Amino acid sequence: MTPSDSNWLEVLRAACAAPNSSQRKVAERLGYSTSVISQVLGGKYPGDIKAVQAKVEGVFMGATVDCPVVGELPRNRCLEYQRQAFAATNHLRVQLSRTCPECQHNRHQAARSEDR
Repeated sequence: MTPSDSNWLEVLRAACAAPNSSQRKVAERLGYSTSVISQVLGGKYPGDIKAVQAKVEGVFMGATVDCPVVGELPRNRCLEYQRQAFAATNHLRVQLSRTCPECQHNRHQAARSEDR
């Protein structure tokens, strides 16, 4: 783990330790369960740690991506769009379903690039 990789963990720890905050409140903001946040902070999360990192960077660090469909948006919102189911009745979801799979910001596309 490089120093820049650990920075988001420090931000996550600080968010949980902030006055009037808790792991539960942080988990709700990120869209994860309290147990996921606890496991991440303890270094024992078996899931997609890059997705958690992207959400922390989007919600607490102001990281954005330039989406070819909707323009600039928080990184965590990009992940949320990627996880939404196709809906033919929703114009935005139709556009996203066509564009997201090949987008450089797609979480699966990034994993494919690392494998090469």
